[in-house]
Amino acid sequence: MTTNKNKIINDPVYGFITIPNDLIFEIIEHPYFQRLRRIKQLGLTNLVYPGALHTRFHHAIGSMYLMQQTLHNLRAKGVEISEKELEGSLIAILLHDIGHGPFSHTLEFNLMGSINHEDISLMFFEHLNRHFNGALSLGLDIFSDQYERKFFHQLVSSQLDIDRLDYLKRDSFFTGVSEGSIGSERIINMLNVKGDQIVVEAKGIYSVENFLSSRRLMYWQVYLHKTSVSAEEMLIQLIRRAKNLTHRGEKIIATPALTFFLEHTITKDDFTKDAGLIERFALLDDSDIWGSMKFWREHPDVVLSTLSKNLLNREIFKIILDNEEPSKTFVDQTKDKMREHTQLSNDELSYFSCTGKISNAAYIKSNQKIRILDKRGELQDIEVATDLPNIKAMSKIVTKHFFCWSPLDNFN
Repeated sequence: MTTNKNKIINDPVYGFITIPNDLIFEIIEHPYFQRLRRIKQLGLTNLVYPGALHTRFHHAIGSMYLMQQTLHNLRAKGVEISEKELEGSLIAILLHDIGHGPFSHTLEFNLMGSINHEDISLMFFEHLNRHFNGALSLGLDIFSDQYERKFFHQLVSSQLDIDRLDYLKRDSFFTGVSEGSIGSERIINMLNVKGDQIVVEAKGIYSVENFLSSRRLMYWQVYLHKTSVSAEEMLIQLIRRAKNLTHRGEKIIATPALTFFLEHTITKDDFTKDAGLIERFALLDDSDIWGSMKFWREHPDVVLSTLSKNLLNREIFKIILDNEEPSKTFVDQTKDKMREHTQLSNDELSYFSCTGKISNAAYIKSNQKIRILDKRGELQDIEVATDLPNIKAMSKIVTKHFFCWSPLDNFN
């Protein structure tokens, strides 16, 4: 085991973060975890907010720090937490996003079919646990909600978890969208445990209201920004074209890691049958896509080359984002203009426009609720405890429809 000589990381959001022990240091040093340095936290959002260049590595380390602060605070309030439980919780949050592929959520169901990043994170976790001779078993149980003390898992995954506390604060910092900034320290100090549930003490209710409001704003202003949505749709169409051409037997130059996943349609069962698949996936990151795109811009296929050039040069699809579905007349007229201008076939044109919908809900009532511990020691749902009507409004799922298409100039 490598000696833990470099115990401190200087994080731009929280300052100096201490790596608590050799095991966690070894996990961070492992190639699976180091890969997160090469995956942007916000996918293509830097095309809108140039500062959004932070990575999944940043987020994982920051989440570990906040988990450490939270557990120390709970201990100070009399919650019994053993050293093993503390270590297991830090490992669980450190590895909670390790299964993300290139551009984080953007290609999650495009490059890998129906396999989500949570499933792949679990596979990575199990693989690392074997590598470290079972030392990650408690962390794995907490991550997968198998541990008997359920509040530990709630800190990893719930509607008020450490993951969200870090990414809202971090994404706000790197995008410069100050409306998304939250008082994570204040919220952490207001957390407690009652009946094996994470609860918020009554005096922290306004911080939680601000957290929910900030989350809603960040979704519309950052995560679901219409230009980001449009750019992500372009990338999805590009990978779809590359896969289709590959399956037709056409030669597509790409990195070895990307080539494998273009050639093969992988299912969750395939990962179970072939232990080597997780190793292949571990070689895949953002740089595979960008590097391959530089080859594709010279490819004779007009779809592959045009989309590659457009993305590399930030020539983004136009987009309409509205509460109503786009009119069929407008969609058809737009496609007709592209067809007349480009002389492309209907199949080729299908890659240059797309429709879909996005949704946003800051607080989902049907999920595990955020509980407020009042001064009488009773628990209330945040929706009942708050005196602000907008919290009730935030529990409504808002859906918007989009239509994006390539402007004619993008074909020149």
